[in-house]
Amino acid sequence: MNTPTKLTFFRIILTIIMIIILIFPFYFVGISFPQYEVMGIYVRLEHIIAGIIFIVASLTDFLDGYLARKNNQVTDLGKMLDAIADKALVNSALIILAYKGFIPVAIPVIIIFRDTIVDAIKMQASSKGRVVAAIKSGKIKTASMMVGVALVFFYNLPFEIWNIRVADFLIYFATIMSVVSMIEYFNLNKKFILGKKEEN
Repeated sequence: MNTPTKLTFFRIILTIIMIIILIFPFYFVGISFPQYEVMGIYVRLEHIIAGIIFIVASLTDFLDGYLARKNNQVTDLGKMLDAIADKALVNSALIILAYKGFIPVAIPVIIIFRDTIVDAIKMQASSKGRVVAAIKSGKIKTASMMVGVALVFFYNLPFEIWNIRVADFLIYFATIMSVVSMIEYFNLNKKFILGKKEEN
């Protein structure tokens, strides 16, 4: 197992820890996370911890891809695990944040629907021998979403002090870009999806 794949496994482990911190009923075992006032805003410690874990996990997402390309260590296992780790991290965070009322429920619904469609497109294209590479709009969506989710965990601080909704903007922007990238993936691969013959 090479270093990029180890980093991907590490991201999966961090995701599981983040989920446990956010949804486990710690009060059943006598543990209570404190709440603090930061610049007039009340923040809960479990959200800050989850935000730190999310940032570290997000950084491993960029690092494992960089190392895999730099050291020529791209493998089928690595690509599969990376896709699983990415969706597990971001989608789990979105679902939990929506459940807690931080973001609209429509956001994770749209993102998960988009991911399902794009995965289906990639599988169909792969069955026809075509490798579907990542596109720019998809990368913009991922980066915007990761920064936006991290800011939500940190209560949009410090921007919340000046009532600048940076976290909301990035989350909504990433959601729009997810739909744009889905359409682009479809247009780039529609001949494989619809079974059309490639024109000479």
